[in-house]
Amino acid sequence: MTGVVMVPVGVLRSADSPRLGEMDVQHVRRLMAADPLPPIIVHRSTMRVIDGVHRLRAAVLMGRTEVNVRFFEGSDEDAFVVAVRTNVRHGLHLSAKERSVAAKRILISHPDWSDRAVAAAAGLSMKTVAEIRKRASEEIPHSHTRLGLDGRVRPIDAAAGRRRAAEYIQRHPQASLRMIASAVGVSTGTARDVRNRLARHEDPVPSGQRGGHVKVASRAGGDGPARASVTAGGRSEPDGRRRADTEHRVRRDALALLSRDPSLRFTKTGRMLLRMLDNRLLASMHRDQIIASIPPHSKDTILAAAHQCIRVWQEFADEVTKDDRAEDALGQVVDLPEISY
Repeated sequence: MTGVVMVPVGVLRSADSPRLGEMDVQHVRRLMAADPLPPIIVHRSTMRVIDGVHRLRAAVLMGRTEVNVRFFEGSDEDAFVVAVRTNVRHGLHLSAKERSVAAKRILISHPDWSDRAVAAAAGLSMKTVAEIRKRASEEIPHSHTRLGLDGRVRPIDAAAGRRRAAEYIQRHPQASLRMIASAVGVSTGTARDVRNRLARHEDPVPSGQRGGHVKVASRAGGDGPARASVTAGGRSEPDGRRRADTEHRVRRDALALLSRDPSLRFTKTGRMLLRMLDNRLLASMHRDQIIASIPPHSKDTILAAAHQCIRVWQEFADEVTKDDRAEDALGQVVDLPEISY
């Protein structure tokens, strides 16, 4: 949210509101009597009112041409979540039906959110959200993970998450626990357990979680970490294709996963980091076009600037890795238990 600014009433658009009924005239009158009015929340990119439709109406009836506004910067989907969350917590509260309809819409736009996270946003119980998810299963995109209120991503199928972790560890044996967990969507505790199991030449999936078959064999000669060959339901897939699919998924989903993390999305420094990463990915998407448009006399300067950016990001990565290695050495990271949603 931005600070409070004065905005002309005429530039504001109708709300994408979770309310299903007409405007409550009595509530508008109560607001007029309680002047001054608190700031309303507006989605900056669309100028739609997120929260404060009744306050805006009260201001217009009082002859105001400007109102106090806080701007929200984010996607349309996240703007709707803010609208629901704010109307659940204050003002004219949403009805049970309105909260249920809003929860279904949030599940469709954020299918990887846990039932607890959606319930907290919509003011419902986890049980109610789980029932809504079940009834609307055909409309809700499938997701292999759930993003909890704590910002942690956990697999729906714990065994599948462990298999992905085993594959990732084999390709990146020096990766820290946090890097493994982030790449494949498991907790750092699960990543540690999988790595320890592989080191002992054990199945990365405990017997109680096995939905398929996981075969573990050491590398040629018995030297080095164990190598996991994973098959689900008895069907194997070529290592090269599986590796390519996983790498593509990691590249494609990394920024999307970070963008849905509440600990990043709802903090100033987190949003700044997301914008920096997004600019990097955007540049790679249009790389050929950008390179073709570089003036010949500027190439050396641009190269110098690019190498400077590389050094800055490398120093950033080194600091993060250093922190992860210190955490790994302690071996005392507190993790939530593995949960299947």
